[in-house]
Amino acid sequence: MRHWVLRSLTACIALVAISAAAGTVDVRLKLPQRARIDLKGRESVTIAPFLVVSREGEPSAGGRNIDVQKEFERYLTKVMRRESDLKLIEAGPIDYPTYDIDQLAKERDFWRVIGERTQADLVVAGSLDFDVQDHTGYRTEPYVSPFNGQTYYRQVLVEQTGFSYDILMQVYDGKTGEPLFSDNFKDFQSYEGDEADPLQGMFANLNKLEDRILGLFTQKDVDASRTLFTD
Repeated sequence: MRHWVLRSLTACIALVAISAAAGTVDVRLKLPQRARIDLKGRESVTIAPFLVVSREGEPSAGGRNIDVQKEFERYLTKVMRRESDLKLIEAGPIDYPTYDIDQLAKERDFWRVIGERTQADLVVAGSLDFDVQDHTGYRTEPYVSPFNGQTYYRQVLVEQTGFSYDILMQVYDGKTGEPLFSDNFKDFQSYEGDEADPLQGMFANLNKLEDRILGLFTQKDVDASRTLFTD
């Protein structure tokens, strides 16, 4: 047993010595990541009006009313024109057969008609839920007494405003009306103070979700690290 242990230790020491002698270098690479939607043969897209589940309008968030649907459509159009090779086609006015998002996903003939009318290969739709939340509460903070230098802890009231965004993204085949993709993208941002700007909170949410949203339609380069032996 002792000889076996000695042989094992010797082998380990030899491997460490070889690795140290060989030397390594860490390199950063840009690797292409394919779009989550199959874009083969698909060159155009139309964005249908997203259904709004709830609207911002809380007085505690500054009293500003936001057109959630309009702001999101403007944002999505802008980033897709900037980042995607797909041709964007205006959807025009759309009269939905139902406002039940689950039922809409089954209306293949409806989505096929939208594709035929716009001549778009892909139809993007879904729902938006943007909430402004009052997260005011107490927080424990250290406090150094000016009298004896001792550290104490006290409860301090902190006013916070939270912004929650839940985006249901759906993509349909413009030729067949078949659903190609459906998923929820969620983000939450919190700011101290009861005068936080809801529009700022909304776009902070969208900035955090941008890579995931664009990943549906664009090939992105992702950072990766690799270790190379130099000798």
